[in-house]
Amino acid sequence: MNKENLSKLETLLKKAANELDLEICSLKIQTNQNPTVIEVIIKKTNRDDISLDDCTLFNTPASEEIEKSNLLNCSYVLEISSQGVSDELTSERDFITFKGFPVNVELNQKNSKIKFLNGLLYEKSNDYLAINIKGRIKKIPFDEVLKVSLCTLKD
Repeated sequence: MNKENLSKLETLLKKAANELDLEICSLKIQTNQNPTVIEVIIKKTNRDDISLDDCTLFNTPASEEIEKSNLLNCSYVLEISSQGVSDELTSERDFITFKGFPVNVELNQKNSKIKFLNGLLYEKSNDYLAINIKGRIKKIPFDEVLKVSLCTLKD
């Protein structure tokens, strides 16, 4: 499938997704597979979690749009899925859900040689992030935190 047809197909699928309050995160067509695989990754416009029911609900309108478009003249398998869970913690919900989990904190400290800290997520406030490093609570001003990601603890 050429780029122009891929773009047309993506536009059609975005329109169908929008009607269900969904967004297309990515569209990949694997023509090297037999049958061709169309992989569509979706998310909700309100940022709620995607369920299996959401994927199932989108399957029919997506299939109909693909068939009506006549852009594919081969057999294909349609796979609808979610983005999955990211390792990076960004929302308040993430910080509550993963309290006590091992995290890697990337720092933006201009006057320090320390750029990364590993520990257990202890607390997040508007002003600071607290992590437990071998039993000691370290409070890091939130303006010094670049990124917080789930990880495995290093001794």
